[in-house]
Amino acid sequence: MYRLLMTQVFRRIDPELAHHLGFGLIRLVAALPGIGRLLRSRLAPTDPALRVHALGLDLPGPLGLAAGFDKDALGPDALTALGFGFVEVGTVTADPQPGNQRPRLFRLPADRALVNRMGFNNAGAAAASQRLRARPAGAAPVGVNIGKTKVVPEREAVSDYVASARQLADVAGYLVVNVSSPNTPGLRNLQAVEHLRPLLTAVRGALHRPGQRRVPLLVKIAPDLADPDVDAVADLALELGLDGIIATNTTIRRDGLRSPEAEVAALGAGGLSGSPLADRSLEVLRRLRARVGDRLVLVGVGGIETAEDAWERIQAGATLVQAYTGFIYGGPFWPRKINRGLLRLARESGHATLAEAIASSRARQD
Repeated sequence: MYRLLMTQVFRRIDPELAHHLGFGLIRLVAALPGIGRLLRSRLAPTDPALRVHALGLDLPGPLGLAAGFDKDALGPDALTALGFGFVEVGTVTADPQPGNQRPRLFRLPADRALVNRMGFNNAGAAAASQRLRARPAGAAPVGVNIGKTKVVPEREAVSDYVASARQLADVAGYLVVNVSSPNTPGLRNLQAVEHLRPLLTAVRGALHRPGQRRVPLLVKIAPDLADPDVDAVADLALELGLDGIIATNTTIRRDGLRSPEAEVAALGAGGLSGSPLADRSLEVLRRLRARVGDRLVLVGVGGIETAEDAWERIQAGATLVQAYTGFIYGGPFWPRKINRGLLRLARESGHATLAEAIASSRARQD
């Protein structure tokens, strides 16, 4: 049914408008009396064999929704009701900003991919913090992804990230420093170790609140980093005592696509996500695992469409996996399908639980 809607209805609607309509419908349905509870009972991962402990959090499953879908923390609980074990909201900036000029989101159906140049459109850190603070007690953990405000010059980036971190420290299950989006001028320059070290050090300091829960800190990197730069970021993360790395963000590359070259070129600049990203994201994940071992939590994201894709990331060293484009193309029942598939694959490999399968994978790699 969803595939029919995707091919016959949504494809005729501007992708950004379709996103707002679809997300609005998810929130509306989940808010109806009794419906949210019913959705959660039918779709959310409830089998204890799927549970994962990572980043100091007990998660009902390893599959999370990547940043970019819920930029303003409008509906993380509606999304977890569909089957995501956790949701990462954002990217959030210290100040509200409209993002780049529309159109800024495009589909490549032949590649099951998206191109976006959204530009961190969001209502700002204070608004996100207020929404997250209003969630009911006991709600599923939410990660928060923070980025640089566009108008802030690169030399003031550290203070800008710190401002966001301070606003969000007490409501974030974990915090992610995003220095890898291609859609904010100069942002990727911050991945260079000489810029990244003071940035991460300052954010880590902003999250330190005596007597309060320690907020896990991760960094999200681009698939377009050269291998030596991936190693350098991994080494830095270990040096600074970070909790994890998310691999990877979108790519600026356009090679190997099925879509006609002229069609792709007409879309212009932006980050490519979805199936074409899978191979490089997996390469980066494996490289990180070889570099850091089990000293950091690795989150695999990029081109995950099937349970087998997610399982491959876990076997390659990821403790958690995330998706965005796979969800867009797969529909509202896609998270449940992935969770069931992961449980099946874990049991076919001779393990009673997914956590046991993850531990076994780590032991083999070590």
